[in-house]
Amino acid sequence: MIRTRVKKIRRRREAGAIVVEQSRDFRRAAALLEAAGCAADGFDRAGVCTLLAYDGADAIGVAAVETAIDCAVMSCLLVAAPRRGRGIGAALVAAARAAAHTRGARTLYAFMPLDESRYLARCDFLPANMEEASAVIAAAFAGGHLPRSRPGYVAAMLDLSRDGIIER
Repeated sequence: MIRTRVKKIRRRREAGAIVVEQSRDFRRAAALLEAAGCAADGFDRAGVCTLLAYDGADAIGVAAVETAIDCAVMSCLLVAAPRRGRGIGAALVAAARAAAHTRGARTLYAFMPLDESRYLARCDFLPANMEEASAVIAAAFAGGHLPRSRPGYVAAMLDLSRDGIIER
């Protein structure tokens, strides 16, 4: 019988240096969300790309992206309250955009409370019709997990179809 040993990678992160990484540390992501009073379910489902932002060893932000066929949904975006206003959210959105694009998505959808939707606009998202966005996502994620529409939330979309194209 051949024994294999799994080597655990320990990353060293400098304090003060903000780093965004794809992570399987679902407990840390859930702890961030629960501390902010948000639901923390579904991160451990197959197909969900969980991104964590770190300042040194401290997790300070989280985003999650799920892709199906040619669309993706950013199901959460959170930066710890004392760390906001430092570009961490923009770094998480950029990482979510790259993750969705590399997984074949042409459109990235996000659902946020109306009062936070201006942030998505600053990250190049355009307003989307909630019913149309929900229909597109329902078709792509047929039979799978769908983001729940909540009262007071708005839909936004980001066209990824030209990401990575070099124009001459």
